[in-house]
Amino acid sequence: MYRKEDIFSLLKDPETGGDFDPDKPPQHHDKPSLKWHRVLWAVQDLDTKWLLLQKRKSALLAYYNKRFEEESRRIYDETRLSLNRQLFVSILHMLEEAESEREVDDVDLKFNLHFPPGEAGVDEGQYKKPKRKSLYGICNKAGLWEVASKFGCSSEQFGMQISLESTRVDEPEDRKETPEEVASNFTCALFDTPQDVLKGARHMAAVEISCEPRVKKHFRSIYFDNVVVSTCPTNDGKTVIDAFHQFAGVKWLRNKPFNKFDDAQWLLIQKAEEEKLLQVTIKLPEDILNKLVNDSQEKYLSCGVSKSAQLWNEQRKLILEDSIFNFILPALEKEARLLLTSRSKNRLLMEYGKRLWDKVSVAPYPRKDSDISSSDEEVAPRVMACCWGPGKPPITFVMLDSFGEIVDVLEAGSICLKPRNASDTQRKNHDLQNLSRFMTEHQPEVVVVGAVNLSCTKLKEEIYEMIFKIFEDNPRDVGHDMDGLSVKYGDESLPRLYENSHISTDQFPSQRGIVKRAVALGRYLQNPLAMVASLCGREKEILSWKLNPSESFLDADEKYVMVEQIMVDITNQVGIDLNLAANHEWLFSPLQFISGLGPRKAASLQRSLVRAGAIVSRKDLLTSHGLGRKVFISAAGFLRVRRSGLAISTNQFVDILDDTRIHPESYALAQEMAKDIYKAIIGDDNLDEDDVEMAIEHLRDKPSALKSFSVEHYAGDTDRIFKLETLYGIKLELMQGFQEWRNKYEDLNQDEEFYLISGETDDTLGEGRTVQATVRKVQPQRAICSLESGLTGMLTREDYSDDRRDSDLTEKLREGDVLTCKVKSILKNRYQVFLTCREKDVRNNGHLNVENLDPYYHEEQSSLEDEQEKARKAKELAAKRFKPRMIVHPRFQNITADEAMKFLADKDPGESIIRPSSRGPSYLTLTLKIYDGVFAHKDIIEGGKDHKDITSLLRIGKTLKIGEDIFEDLDEVMDRYIDPLVGHLKAMLNYRKFRKGTKAEVDEILRNEKQETPNRIVYGFGISHEHPGTFILTYIRSSTPHHEIVGLYPKGFKFRKRMFENIDRLVAHFQRHINDPLHESLSIQSVAAMVPMRSPAPGGSSSGGWGGSGGGDGGWRGPSDRDHSSRGGRTGRNDYRNGGHPSGTPRPPYEGGHGRGRERASYSGSRDSGRSERPNSSYGGGSRWSSDNKEGNNNNNIISNSKWETFPGAKVHNAPGEEAFPGGWGSGDWSAGGAASGGDTANSSRGSVSKSSSKGW
Repeated sequence: MYRKEDIFSLLKDPETGGDFDPDKPPQHHDKPSLKWHRVLWAVQDLDTKWLLLQKRKSALLAYYNKRFEEESRRIYDETRLSLNRQLFVSILHMLEEAESEREVDDVDLKFNLHFPPGEAGVDEGQYKKPKRKSLYGICNKAGLWEVASKFGCSSEQFGMQISLESTRVDEPEDRKETPEEVASNFTCALFDTPQDVLKGARHMAAVEISCEPRVKKHFRSIYFDNVVVSTCPTNDGKTVIDAFHQFAGVKWLRNKPFNKFDDAQWLLIQKAEEEKLLQVTIKLPEDILNKLVNDSQEKYLSCGVSKSAQLWNEQRKLILEDSIFNFILPALEKEARLLLTSRSKNRLLMEYGKRLWDKVSVAPYPRKDSDISSSDEEVAPRVMACCWGPGKPPITFVMLDSFGEIVDVLEAGSICLKPRNASDTQRKNHDLQNLSRFMTEHQPEVVVVGAVNLSCTKLKEEIYEMIFKIFEDNPRDVGHDMDGLSVKYGDESLPRLYENSHISTDQFPSQRGIVKRAVALGRYLQNPLAMVASLCGREKEILSWKLNPSESFLDADEKYVMVEQIMVDITNQVGIDLNLAANHEWLFSPLQFISGLGPRKAASLQRSLVRAGAIVSRKDLLTSHGLGRKVFISAAGFLRVRRSGLAISTNQFVDILDDTRIHPESYALAQEMAKDIYKAIIGDDNLDEDDVEMAIEHLRDKPSALKSFSVEHYAGDTDRIFKLETLYGIKLELMQGFQEWRNKYEDLNQDEEFYLISGETDDTLGEGRTVQATVRKVQPQRAICSLESGLTGMLTREDYSDDRRDSDLTEKLREGDVLTCKVKSILKNRYQVFLTCREKDVRNNGHLNVENLDPYYHEEQSSLEDEQEKARKAKELAAKRFKPRMIVHPRFQNITADEAMKFLADKDPGESIIRPSSRGPSYLTLTLKIYDGVFAHKDIIEGGKDHKDITSLLRIGKTLKIGEDIFEDLDEVMDRYIDPLVGHLKAMLNYRKFRKGTKAEVDEILRNEKQETPNRIVYGFGISHEHPGTFILTYIRSSTPHHEIVGLYPKGFKFRKRMFENIDRLVAHFQRHINDPLHESLSIQSVAAMVPMRSPAPGGSSSGGWGGSGGGDGGWRGPSDRDHSSRGGRTGRNDYRNGGHPSGTPRPPYEGGHGRGRERASYSGSRDSGRSERPNSSYGGGSRWSSDNKEGNNNNNIISNSKWETFPGAKVHNAPGEEAFPGGWGSGDWSAGGAASGGDTANSSRGSVSKSSSKGW
């Protein structure tokens, strides 16, 4: 920047308080910092707008004159012609006075109303475009303008009065004739009654008032000072927008003033309105609107009291009402919306620019003081950059020299490997040895590791261990450059853009992508400005750099304007070393942002400098490199010419001033100032002109001589006070040319490291967020889990269940279980998340952060979400995600889960259907009717598919897998799996001890039987409505019913972890072992209440599933988790799960477990198990069981709505091939007793309960 004195006031930063201040003492200017000249850019923007406004006014003036002449030639009525002349003169006057685009729009609107575009100028034989006929034009042609002129004052007079430009003197003339009598003289074919004439005339008057610029200006000023915005959710919005949704903060705004929108909040409101999630109301407060209407009536109505005057006033009231409510206010609402959008975008653009500024205005990584010599103090450090790879590509190390050029590349894919055998150990040791040689040979001064996942923490530890090992084993091979060698984390988001850019292909055509990425990672550490500028080329890849979560509201052109502002400001204050860039092409990338150049001139100058190899004077740019004089004047002060690159060994003279920010036009002033100071130092007034260079060199070598120099006194003594700012700049540059003004490099803080490595953000992972956690290790007091992002989740016994009696988690959970939890707290320094899956915590949808809540946020009490509405939306979503399959089989149908249950509703128990699964094209689902209103769903995994062939995906797989059993086709599934399963189902339904009804009804039946035979132990089997696919064994020894689960499998029934081929053997075992301790048996009271897990694929159902026919563990899925995605997932977060990270890096495999979890439930002893009733003397060793002839009562007619309130409420899912839940079907995503998370309705598949009596056998 030069000639600062001319624009000093424009250089002040509105946030920091400005640039140099002459009133401050000199020490305030010893170390300047980079300045974002926002005011200067705003002035440039306003200057552009002003220029466009003047051009538009000139163009409109020419058009208006031409159009008026055309219209005048077509009118023969002198009265109308005179009226038009008055209108035209008035419009031209308004156009001349218009000072903004909005005021010009008002004038143009009035002109087009009175002088609409005609057909003049169209030659005979030419086609004419059809014109839109407005009602105003029709009325005008019908002559109703004469009636409109009789209502009183004209729109122009009304505008002058309401805007107080003129004082009302004459009252509107009240005619003796009534309005209808006047109108009766103007009836015609189109307006055949006086009422129609008056209606048309009122419309003309109302439109003219609404198009009057003075009226609109008056209404606009009041409107924008008082208008308020309110929002409320639609029915869809009530369902979708929860406490963590991006629209949560704008869900219920009440009367927020227009001027209070000072951020990008309106853009969120606008987006929510477009998605039909919010209703937006923009209106004036009632009192302001009433006052506005009353003031208008006071100016427009007459004060007459006659009957005729009252009738005319009624017409005038109708005119004002029509004009205000149907024209002016709707038009102002549109303006308000546009203005809110414009303001919000501008503020969002400033936030985007601030993020970019923070990224670019960082100084290079500093070299250690011991590494800096007088000749190379600005040389960047040697960097070893490391990028993690999953194996293909492997972990890659790239060594860069001080100029950012590749020195060597090393691939070490096994360096983070956890050895499992001798081969793994050998490969890891080999890679570690290679890394040791690599570092010893190249002696890096800093190491940077791309932070993309948790494996990078292990990688960083391995590098540190290697550094320590090198120092310990080979201290002589370590140079002083490696003393205190640090390993830093780096953000890979920008390097990934570079990796896939055209510029990286041009610079490194033969290198792999991961090498290019590592180069960018290291170069950003060496020179952030040049690295960012390299992506600002023809393809503008920089626009893909995500800097603000809301930047999607900005288009590419808007963002690039801001990018240019930032890059121009920083580049011109930092400068470019031309000789260094001439030998290292990537350092030329900021050249296009130097003032006066631009991409085309910068490319030409670059080619010229590369051909020359070096430059020794700024003047050479003007004489030898083709810069024009004006371009040179603009650019010269920011182009450094010093002894670097090939010029380091030149014998030619290099002017020290060419390596300063001093502009060539101020060289004489700088030389004189240096000369005067040098004279004062040596005490000799007789210095020759040749001594000037010596004086400058002396001051550069001994800057302390300048520190005590008073610029103010020198400016006063030499009558150069008007050059004070320039003199300040000269003093600083003489002390150190192109001193570093950028912010010092700072290590990432703990939060930044955590979010980079986890791929999470504040919006995606915070306290109260719902997450899916897979159990990796279970201990009695806690479970160690892994989150989808790779973070470690900790679940303590106290946070597992609301039931405090659950003392041992090993009885409840197994490795592979998938839990729906909420985040309780985050330990960022250990990358751990503490979880809770207590029912009351999971069901709590969370509350908005009161501190960040808009002061105008007021939620209505009637906004509670309707459960039935949510269920309906979930069904609609499932239907939308349904994908039909190309499968032909008698038992297969292309229907959804709801349609399958409807199809089987009137069929017998045991009927089944196979249908597509919402989990994706590699799954089928078996839906089986267990009982009336009870259905179970089972996943069938398809194998042998070509995932690149869409036809192969839609056809049935070559293999089908249920649990551990593999089948060749659906026929084999029917024969080996479904038919035996159905046989055991029907055997149970026909068993003599089977009882119809709900669990509560069966309990009541057995209580009645117990009363009839108090000395016997009564028992019976019933359907588990809460866990479809399992049965409940209920028995009463004294008075309390006890419940245990019986699982259904193709090979029989599973009870207490044992498989029984038939029911009789199960009952015999039960009768012999009824008094066994129940801590390892399966009590129904210890079952965790199930909630649906988030679908692994869009629209997918949570995985459940039985074990195979061989009795493998697993479970059925109940209808509550059928083909719709769970509400347990996160809302509004970016889905990085497939790629693993926002940058696209895949997640590393978790070494503690394998596979995707599937729901599982673990059962242990019942509530009474701790005090298990021992047989009394009346039972003895041969307990008496209830006889069969006592079971003829009809207690099954009792319908009970009781629920399993004894469930602890934990949310548990099964893992593939493993099970803690004994029922082959019952461990689906089911909600017991309405305890499901996310508002899922419990017992939704129960249907109507049969009321037929239970017959004992």
